[in-house]
Amino acid sequence: MSSPRPPRIAARAVIVHEGRLLLVNAFSGNRSPLMCAPGGGVEAHSSLPENLAREVHEETGLRVTVGAPCLVNEFHDRNRDFHQVEVFFRCTLVGSAETPDSWKDPEAVVTRRRWVTRAELADVPHKPSSLGAVAFDDDAISYDSLEPLVL
Repeated sequence: MSSPRPPRIAARAVIVHEGRLLLVNAFSGNRSPLMCAPGGGVEAHSSLPENLAREVHEETGLRVTVGAPCLVNEFHDRNRDFHQVEVFFRCTLVGSAETPDSWKDPEAVVTRRRWVTRAELADVPHKPSSLGAVAFDDDAISYDSLEPLVL
């Protein structure tokens, strides 16, 4: 029996601009309506903030300054031997909040993005559940314990 793969590390951006939080689709091919904060897996030998700035630009066409961590989330899927630890950082836009019409995620994962208010977030399927509380409270810091992956 092989040993389980080590957890994957990801960095995610909490970007609130003019009272709205930026969300992107969580799975390629519109396999799920689930939305999440932009970001993704980290590459070795590059800091979490460097990875995050790159991922946000790839997924949204936007540029950000990466600030302090505000949330750590874990999820897993035992059937796929998958465990991910995500570190969320407060980010600030550099330049416009408008994504260029020509933008395309080079990995073709992100095909939808949406800016939502706190009230709108309640009607949008998203993970982690604590994202809204952290995003809309500048002082909030949170840890979400291990939860099953939801598609």
